[in-house]
Amino acid sequence: MHILLVEDNITIIKGLSYALEMNNYEVDSKINIKDTIAYLESNPFIDLIVLDVTLPDGNGFDLFSNYIKKRNIPTIFLTAKDSEEMIVKGLNMGAEDYLTKPFSTKELLARINKILLRNQRVQLLKVKDITFDLDKMLVLKGSATLPLTPIELKILHLLFSNLNRVVRRTTIIDKIWEWTGNDVDDHTVTVYLKRLREKLGTDIIVTVKGLGYRIDAE
Repeated sequence: MHILLVEDNITIIKGLSYALEMNNYEVDSKINIKDTIAYLESNPFIDLIVLDVTLPDGNGFDLFSNYIKKRNIPTIFLTAKDSEEMIVKGLNMGAEDYLTKPFSTKELLARINKILLRNQRVQLLKVKDITFDLDKMLVLKGSATLPLTPIELKILHLLFSNLNRVVRRTTIIDKIWEWTGNDVDDHTVTVYLKRLREKLGTDIIVTVKGLGYRIDAE
């Protein structure tokens, strides 16, 4: 598990890095927003971020809303600002947790473990006999891996990422164009969905007439 610390207090960085590494986490740290943004651009595989709100070149709330939130990386705000307003703001923005300084390293570790375990569990999505491993980007029917093409896999990932919600045909058309750069029309989507259903061999993809497609969680 890979954790990024964004904190300008070197003493805190050293203490937390040591504690996390002793618990078998891989740890990197950045002390400002500029370096954090550059790191995020080149390192997509981060499991959790511990983010200080007050940084030398800006605040963690802006960093989170502009660069972290869209990457869906679980984030714990770590700050000396303990007002109820600040805590509510951080949580309402979409952060997983909020811890104020001074804090217990054991408490932070417990919160990190809880968040990572919870997110790890939802990496496997199962509907009927079809399991989508979001980490490995594999689709299983029972225990057998299905031989999906890259586009079929991405379409199914789009549907699984929106369980119980309709994914519009226009959205799928736009995505296929984005993925391939090729012209796409309704017929193209119909062909992809037909092949995908045949490979799944299970009727989990529901057609919503005139709108698009949906997979319902059981």
